[in-house]
Amino acid sequence: MGAAKSCPKLLVVVGMIGALLFSFPSRAPGQAYPSKPITIYCGYEAGATTDVTARALADGASKLLGVPIVVENKPGGSATLCAGLLASKKPDGYTLGLTDTRVIVARPHLLKVAYNPWEDFTWILQFSRYIAALCVLSDSPLKTIDEFIAFAKAHPGLSYGSPGMHSGGHLSTEVLARCRGLKFKHVPFKGGAPANTALLGRHLDFVGGVGQHMQYVKQGVFRMLVLYQTDERDPNFPVVPTLKELGCQDFPATGYLLMAPKGLPGPVYEKLAMAFRKTTEGPDFQKLLKQLEIPYDFKDRFQLEKDLPKESELYKNFLKEIETEKKDI
Repeated sequence: MGAAKSCPKLLVVVGMIGALLFSFPSRAPGQAYPSKPITIYCGYEAGATTDVTARALADGASKLLGVPIVVENKPGGSATLCAGLLASKKPDGYTLGLTDTRVIVARPHLLKVAYNPWEDFTWILQFSRYIAALCVLSDSPLKTIDEFIAFAKAHPGLSYGSPGMHSGGHLSTEVLARCRGLKFKHVPFKGGAPANTALLGRHLDFVGGVGQHMQYVKQGVFRMLVLYQTDERDPNFPVVPTLKELGCQDFPATGYLLMAPKGLPGPVYEKLAMAFRKTTEGPDFQKLLKQLEIPYDFKDRFQLEKDLPKESELYKNFLKEIETEKKDI
């Protein structure tokens, strides 16, 4: 009888507890990051080494994060178009960008860009660096950089292609010209592939290659005469000297840079950094880098925060010297 009387009171208490529980906001299952596809904007055209590595990164990280990762090519302005577009997106972890370190340290000193390199991005990681070199066709009579320099002095105005204005291939070739008193005609392209195609068609005298030239070097179609942006010779091509060996002040190596819009939440950054780092360290990705002749050169966010401002200052000072010399002429 006592138990029967207490039943209504028990029901009231249970009802009150239920009401209190439902009054708190609940998190729908599946809403934890990431819960939808991620897009990576690639700053160069389809088929470029940046594009190839971007797709390999996307494939590996997708398996770890459990959502599709789509690569969209956004070439133009030597990757500044891609960086500007990325800067306009929400920092929610669903839009990333794969460009190169020059969009941060060099191009803002050279042209008007639609982003602030220090305020608009969260750097996630660098996983490699570009191999850059001056290349001629393998049937060229010019076998060494000394022969090339002598020929260029006797024939001013040799034409060369690069992946774009202010790309590594452009700037380092101009360093060579300035260092050795040479005059070249620069033909900028929207990426390395069309520049290489123009050389293959004999529409250019040489290219300032940045990465994608390596496939033609390996095939025996291109010959590298000097390496750009490196302190050491490539052990796979030990006879090819570096620009610094010629006594020319070269730029720091350009890195492959994965980044996000500024304001990326900490937990989202941690997930992305972990997934992409694991991918770069995996055997499949390492095998790809070896196939592309791209050295693995990993830097995390904190190392980038130390190195990029220093590199930016180097570019700023060097470019100021060039402008001063032009005014004095």
